[in-house]
Amino acid sequence: MAITQRWLTGRARFWRSPEGQPRWARPALLGVAALAGVLYTARIGEETFAIYYAPAVRSMSGSWHAFVLGAFDPAATVTLDKLAGSFLPQALAVRLLGFHGWVLALPQAVEGVLTVLVLYRMVRRWQGPAAGLLAAGLLALTPIAASAFGHPMEDALLVLALVLAADAVQAALVTGRLRSLLLAGVWVGVGFQAKMLQAWLVVPALGLAYLLCAPGPVRRRMAHVGAFGLVTLAVSTSWAALITLTPAEHRPYVDGSTSNSAFAMAFGYNGIGRLGLDLPGAVAAPIVGSSAGPKIGPGGEQTWTKLIEPGYGSQVGWLYPVAVLGLVLGLVRPRIAERPDDGPPDAGPPEDGSFQGGRGGLVLWGLWLVTFGAVISAVHLPHTAYLLSLAPPVAALSAAGTVLAWRAARDGGPGRWLLPAIVVVELVWTAHLSGAYPTFLPWLIWAAAAAAGLSSVVLVATGVRAGRTPGSRRSARAAAVAAAVGIAAMLVTPAAWSATVLQSDRRGSAFDASAGPVPQLPDLGDAYRTGAAPGPLTVVESVDRLSPDRRTLIAYLTAHREGADYLAAVDGGLYSGPLIAATGLPFLPMGGFSWRAPHPTLQQVQDLVATGRLHYFVLDPALDGAGKEEPTAGDTTVVLLSVVRWAQATCTDVTEAALPGDATAPVNDAAEAAVLTVLRC
Repeated sequence: MAITQRWLTGRARFWRSPEGQPRWARPALLGVAALAGVLYTARIGEETFAIYYAPAVRSMSGSWHAFVLGAFDPAATVTLDKLAGSFLPQALAVRLLGFHGWVLALPQAVEGVLTVLVLYRMVRRWQGPAAGLLAAGLLALTPIAASAFGHPMEDALLVLALVLAADAVQAALVTGRLRSLLLAGVWVGVGFQAKMLQAWLVVPALGLAYLLCAPGPVRRRMAHVGAFGLVTLAVSTSWAALITLTPAEHRPYVDGSTSNSAFAMAFGYNGIGRLGLDLPGAVAAPIVGSSAGPKIGPGGEQTWTKLIEPGYGSQVGWLYPVAVLGLVLGLVRPRIAERPDDGPPDAGPPEDGSFQGGRGGLVLWGLWLVTFGAVISAVHLPHTAYLLSLAPPVAALSAAGTVLAWRAARDGGPGRWLLPAIVVVELVWTAHLSGAYPTFLPWLIWAAAAAAGLSSVVLVATGVRAGRTPGSRRSARAAAVAAAVGIAAMLVTPAAWSATVLQSDRRGSAFDASAGPVPQLPDLGDAYRTGAAPGPLTVVESVDRLSPDRRTLIAYLTAHREGADYLAAVDGGLYSGPLIAATGLPFLPMGGFSWRAPHPTLQQVQDLVATGRLHYFVLDPALDGAGKEEPTAGDTTVVLLSVVRWAQATCTDVTEAALPGDATAPVNDAAEAAVLTVLRC
């Protein structure tokens, strides 16, 4: 009883700040976390399914074999064309709670809240609790974070893993212990499992921060960084090694490769292939320089200046100026950066060690921002969610810049101009970004301008320098209020953009994340689910919600299965995916996601048919070009084409029995219709 009472009066009071932190820190942090949770989950019940990934999650949730090997289909005949790490939490959630859109989105919402909490801890240790809270709030209110963390996307686990890696490096910078640095390597490896080579972009920032700023001899630090690199490599390649060491007959074929190689898929198709380079054994990746891509509003074009244009800048870059200020001010005014003393007198000493000096934080966050920014600027972005990787360094450096400017103002002298100047610069930058969307809350920029102007006038007029004049206490209070108003003026517009995720048509989707005034395109899946459009690109919760012709098809195949392992072989992952997601039944996806994976071969298909393991083929020639023209030299669709042509020549057409009535299906181009063919062998 005494133990229970002590727990109830002590540890259970999680809202109380730990010893050494100001009383307001923990309650305020919980408020920020709650805000993040609301943004990420408020509309989670409306979540739709990603066409290709949701079927894989359902397959992995039904079989531990498929779970471990990252299989796309329930029979584990082919993998995803990516590593499955980010989808494993979704598969576990589905196993516990059932296959629903909100269940697939829930792990990412949890990962988002955890990212906010970890970022607070890092920045608090670096620049104090006020900066930590500001960084957490800025991350939560970043529009791309508000959207991406609310959808089943790979980037959520990636960003959480990278922030945890940075947190471990911070600990290593304080103590110089190898253990913490090796833990950072583990987290980077987890990030690689989520989104492959994108995770490695943070390695220069982590490694150089430790090499330049950690205690101990240079030789020792170099050895530690080498060990960090080895652990990162080992964890990153662990799944690919598992696949490689598993005999081919006991594992699924690796999609994204022409050689059944997980390394070719990860480093070729999803790696250097995105830069236009070829890796032997990898399927040709999409063209990086394509002009196609998400158009999320004015300025969203795929150019090297995309990050400062309104389309992408409005998703992650509202605070670029103050982030740059934090980096520059930390470099040129190190004395200010070394004093995280913005808390009350009883806040206690900081727990940072060498990281307290600011150098480690500047190197880590600065290099993270520069590296990711340079790469993202140079490559084509197939999804806006790639921008999420920029949100933590922008939030951390912006919080540091704001707090450092406040400390400079308290010191008086020329430094008192920094904070009002950055408020004005931020207002101009905000006007530039929001000016591309003049119909979205047009009064907001004027309200922000009024608040920013009032704040700047008060900050300049007070010229506060604590304790130097009889009126300094009153001036300090006025300056503190003015600073708070100025910060609010800087944040009100991005906060309004983030709040749009509370609207169904402006929260982004599992296909592409974005928040703001531009309504999203209608979800075509709704039309398919209601039967308004008969196309195959439908992802649904149950067979009852498929379009009528798809329900008829599944009923026919199930009734005539005759003990076969597969209900049917289907050409392409995009076409078989909706059927798998709707039923959880084993369809054989031929050609993988891009129809270029040479699996299954003609001989394998003939063996399946001969042994009674496969009876039916469901084919849509328009999806892979089969029947239209011969593939060019080296085009691996020749394998799929040979299977399709063999089935067309050998098997019996039962389309009228399986799909009575209209069997046409609009596919990638809404103007194009292809006859859906069902063959029986």
